[in-house]
Amino acid sequence: IYIYIYVCMYVCMFEFDQEGGLPIKMNIEELNIAGFHSNPEENWGYFKFIAPVTLIGSPFRAKPVVDQDNNNTNNKKQPEVTTVFFCISVSPGRCRVIWANGYNLDGWFDKMIPRWWLHIKTNQVLDSDSSVLHIEERNYAAFGLDNWHKACYVPTSSDNLIIAFRNWFKKYCNNQVGWLTPMVNQLPPASTRVEVYERYWSHVMQCTSCSAALKWMRALEVALQVASVAVVGFLAAGKGTVVTSGVQRAAVVAAVVLCFAASRWLAGFIEKTFYFEDYVLADK
Repeated sequence: IYIYIYVCMYVCMFEFDQEGGLPIKMNIEELNIAGFHSNPEENWGYFKFIAPVTLIGSPFRAKPVVDQDNNNTNNKKQPEVTTVFFCISVSPGRCRVIWANGYNLDGWFDKMIPRWWLHIKTNQVLDSDSSVLHIEERNYAAFGLDNWHKACYVPTSSDNLIIAFRNWFKKYCNNQVGWLTPMVNQLPPASTRVEVYERYWSHVMQCTSCSAALKWMRALEVALQVASVAVVGFLAAGKGTVVTSGVQRAAVVAAVVLCFAASRWLAGFIEKTFYFEDYVLADK
C-alpha cells in the first residue's frame, strides 16, 4: 500500500526544484468508499483515486477550445497527457506497480521514442522516491498506522492527497490489507540500496521491450570488442605490409581505441540502465 504514497508525492512538491516541482493547491472532493477526486474543477489538471489500487492523473486538463468571438465550442481538444497507476499490494513491504500513459498527440510520440526508453525514464522517476518510501514505511510501522502523521511532516495543501488516502485507508480498511493468503502483517527486514534500486528482476526480465533492448545492446557490446581485437590481430598478422603509411596506421589505431571505448561506455550504460543505478536524492 505504501507505493501509493509515491504517486501522491508526484504531485506534492511544494517548491520548485531540479525535478520540476511546482506549488500545487490540492482540493479533495467526493471522498467515499469508492475513493476520492482532487481538483475536479481546476483548469490545470486533476487526480482521481479509484479504490482500492488505481490512481488516474493528468497534469493539465484538456477542454474543448472555445471561440471567444462566436462563443462556439470547437471539437478540437488541447493536447492531453494522462497517467494511470495500478499499485497492487503483493505482501508486506512489497507492491507491484503497473502504469499506462495516454495522450491525444496523434501517435507521433510513440513512433519517435522507443518504448524501452520511456520505461527507463519512468523507472528513474520511481527510483527517485523508492529509498525514501522504503524507510518511511518502517517509520509508519514504528509509530503505528493510526499515528502515521507523527512519522512525517505534511504541512501544505499539496499534501492533501496523502492525507486523504490515509483517511480513506483508515476509515474503510481499518489500516489493514486483506492478503489473499494468511500471513503475519509484518514488514520484512530492511533491504540494501542495491536491492531497492534493482531493475533486472523487478522489470527488465518481465518486459519484452526492455529485454529485447538489453539483448541487442549486449550483442553490440560484444561486436565492438571483437572488432577492436580483430583489427589489432589483423595489423599484427600483416606485419606492416597491409597498412604502410603513418596516417593509415594512426587511423586504424584510432578506430581500435574508439571501438574499445564505445564497448566500455555501452557496458556502463547497460549496467545502470537495466541492472542497477544508485540514486542519491541530494545530488539531484
